[in-house]
Amino acid sequence: MAARRGTKTSMRNMEKELLCPVCQEMYKQPLVLPCTHNVCQACAREVLGQQGYLGHGGDPSSEPTSPASTPSTRSPRLSRRTLPKPDRLDRLLKSGFGTYPGRKRGALHPQVVMFPCPACQGDVELGERGLAGLFRNLTLERVVERYRQSVSVGGAILCQLCKPPPLEATKGCTECRATFCNECFKLFHPWGTQKAQHEPTLPTLSFRPKGLMCPDHKEEVTHYCKTCQRLVCQLCRVRRTHSGHKITPVLSAYQALKDKLTKSLTYILGNQDTVQTQICELEETVRHTEVSGQQAKEEVSQLVRGLGAVLEEKRASLLQAIEECQQERLARLSTQLQEHQSLLDGSGLVGYAQEVLKETDQPCFVQAAKQLHNRIARATEALQTFRPAASSSFRHCQLDVGREMRLLTELSFLQVPEAPVIDTQRTFAYDQIFLCWRLPPHSPPAWHYTVEFRRTDVPAQQGPTRWQRREEVRGTSALLENPDTGSVYVLRVRGCNKAGYGEYSEDVHLHTPPAPVLHFFLDGRWGASRERLAISKDQRAVRSVPGLPLLLAAERLLTGCHLSVDVVLGDVAVTQGRSYWACAVDPASYLVKVGVGLESKLQESFQGAPDVISPRYDPDSGHDSGAEDATVEAAPPFAFLTIGMGKILLGSGASANAGLTGRDGPAASCTVPLPPRLGICLDYERGRVSFLDAVSFRGLLECPLDCSGPVCPAFCFIGGGAVQLQEPVGTKPERKVTIGGFAKLD
Repeated sequence: MAARRGTKTSMRNMEKELLCPVCQEMYKQPLVLPCTHNVCQACAREVLGQQGYLGHGGDPSSEPTSPASTPSTRSPRLSRRTLPKPDRLDRLLKSGFGTYPGRKRGALHPQVVMFPCPACQGDVELGERGLAGLFRNLTLERVVERYRQSVSVGGAILCQLCKPPPLEATKGCTECRATFCNECFKLFHPWGTQKAQHEPTLPTLSFRPKGLMCPDHKEEVTHYCKTCQRLVCQLCRVRRTHSGHKITPVLSAYQALKDKLTKSLTYILGNQDTVQTQICELEETVRHTEVSGQQAKEEVSQLVRGLGAVLEEKRASLLQAIEECQQERLARLSTQLQEHQSLLDGSGLVGYAQEVLKETDQPCFVQAAKQLHNRIARATEALQTFRPAASSSFRHCQLDVGREMRLLTELSFLQVPEAPVIDTQRTFAYDQIFLCWRLPPHSPPAWHYTVEFRRTDVPAQQGPTRWQRREEVRGTSALLENPDTGSVYVLRVRGCNKAGYGEYSEDVHLHTPPAPVLHFFLDGRWGASRERLAISKDQRAVRSVPGLPLLLAAERLLTGCHLSVDVVLGDVAVTQGRSYWACAVDPASYLVKVGVGLESKLQESFQGAPDVISPRYDPDSGHDSGAEDATVEAAPPFAFLTIGMGKILLGSGASANAGLTGRDGPAASCTVPLPPRLGICLDYERGRVSFLDAVSFRGLLECPLDCSGPVCPAFCFIGGGAVQLQEPVGTKPERKVTIGGFAKLD
C-alpha cells in the first residue's frame, strides 16, 4: 500500500514533464521532433498551418481517418492553443519557407519544411514530408494515460461525436480512434458495412497503433541506425540513404539505452542525500541572491542620489556665481547711467555748472570752478569715448558638459578584468622565477592580482599537485622565491576588482635550472688586456675590441698571422657540489669561448699569454703533445664551447682542441644556431660539464673536466665579441613571493 501511495505521489510530481510546450496541456498523440522534443500532433499541424505549409501535416501513424478529426467534432481545447509569435512566423516566411501553391512532389527544388520548436527556440528541419516523416511517441502516450488514471484527470470520458452537450462514452473503437456513446456507435457503425466489423473497446482518451511503424514504408521498425539516430525498417536498411551506416537491431539498442538509463537513474536515486544538499545550497543561494540584489539596488540608488546631490550643489554654486556677476555689472551700469543723466540740460552737473557761470566775483568763481572744471572734463571725456561700464553678455558662464554627458551615458556596472596576458619574453626562471604580465587593451582595470603555480613533474604515484596561491599581488610582475631545481612549473594569473575575479590567463610552463645558480662577477686581472677588453662597471659584461693586431693579421692572412687570446675569469671558484650560471653572447662576435677550467691552469696559461697562430686557435688542454698521446683518458683541465658569428661549433675538431668529448666519443663536425642565452652546469663531484640552451634547457654538449682543484668560469675572446652574464632575478626590485609560504587551494 505504501509503495502504491509513493507511486501515485511520483506520478503527480511529474505533471510538468507531460505538458505540451504549445498548448500547455497534456500530450495527445505526441510526435518526436528531430531535436528530440515532443509536441502534440494537432498542435504541430496548427503551427505549420499558421506558417503557410499546406499538405505537410500528414498523420505519422497512417491510421484510418477518424470521424472525430473532422472540423465539426474537433476537441474544444484546440481553439485555445498558444500559437507561435507572429514575428517568428514572419521571419520564417521571409527566409524562403513559405507556401508554394501548386508545387508537386518531385519538383526540381522540393520544399523543405521548417518547424519552430517551442522548447529549444530553434528551427527544426522536417524534410519534404513534414509531419508524415515523424514517429509518434507511444511510450509518452502510455505514461500520460497512466498519469490520468492515477490522478483521475478529466473525470468521465465523453463521446466525441455527440452534439453539445455530449453524453458519457460507453465504447471505444481502435479503428476509428474515437469514443462513442451507444447511439453514436450504432450510427457510425451501420449494419451491413465494413465498419460493423470493428471490435468495440472500453472508452479511452488515447488510441495507439499496435506497434511503431516506419513512416516511409508503413512497416514495423526492426533496427536502429546509430549514424542517423533513427529507427528504421527492413526496407530502410537497403536504401542508399543508410548505406555505410552503423545499424543495429532494435533489441540491442533497447538493451543498451535501458542499461544506460537504469545506471544513471540508479546513481541519482543512490545520491538523494547529495541532491537534497544541493537543493538546500541552491535555496540558500536564491535567498542570498534576493538579499544581494536588494542591496545592489540600494547601493545604486544611493550612488545616483549622491550624483544628484553633487549636481544640485554644483548647480547652486554656479547660479550663485552668475548672480554675483550680474549684481556687480548692474551696479556699475547704474552708476554710469546716473552720471550720464546728470549731463542732461538743466539737471545735475550741467545745471550746477550753468549756475556757477553766473558768478561775477572772480576770486570766488576761480575757487568754485576749479573743482567743477575737473568734473566737467571727465564727463566730456566719457562722453567722447563712450563705452558701457559692463558687458551684457554672459558667454563666459556657458558650461561644456559634453564630456560629463558622455560619462553619464556610458555609466554602467563595473566589469571584471579580462584574462591577463603573460609576457613570455620577460618571464623566465633563474635563481628565482620572474613572472610578468599585462592586461589586454580596453580591459577593465584590476585592483590586484592572484598568482597561482604548481609543479608538473612530480611522480604519477603521488598524484597531481595542488595549485599554490598568492593573493593581492600589486603591480604586473612578481618573484617566486626558492623554486626547486630541475623542475617544471606551470603558472597562471587572474585579476580582481570590486566586480570580482576575472578569468585566468593561459598557463605558462617554465623549466628551472638543473642546479643552484652560482653568483659571480668578472675579474680581468688574469690574462685580460686593458687595451682590448672593456669590463662594465657592474662587472657583469665584457666587450673585446679587435684593435690593430687583427687589422695587421688580415694583411698577412695567406702567409700566417699572430692573434692574441684574451681571457676573463670569474671572481669565484667552485670546489664542491653542482653549480649553474648563464650568459648571453653577442651574435656578431668573431670567436668567443665560454666554459670552465682549473683556476691554477687558467692562470698559468693566460697570465702573459703569448700570441698564437691562426684565428682558429683553441686553448690547449694543459698537457704537452706527448703527454696527451700517453694519457688519452685523462680529463682535460679546460672545457669550452666555441661560438662564432651567431653559430655554435660542435664537432670532433673543436672537441679535440678544447678537450670536449661527447658521451660516445667525438661527434661529427656540425653547427647549431646560437640561442639567446647559454647555460653552463658544473657537477664537481662527477667531473662533468654540460652546456645548455638557457631558454629551453635543451642540452647542447656534455664533456669531462679535471676537478682536482678549484674550478672557475672563463671566457676567451679572439677578435671582437661581447658577453653579458645573466643577472640574478633577486636583484630586481619586484614583489617577492615565497613559495614555501603559499596556502594550498582547497
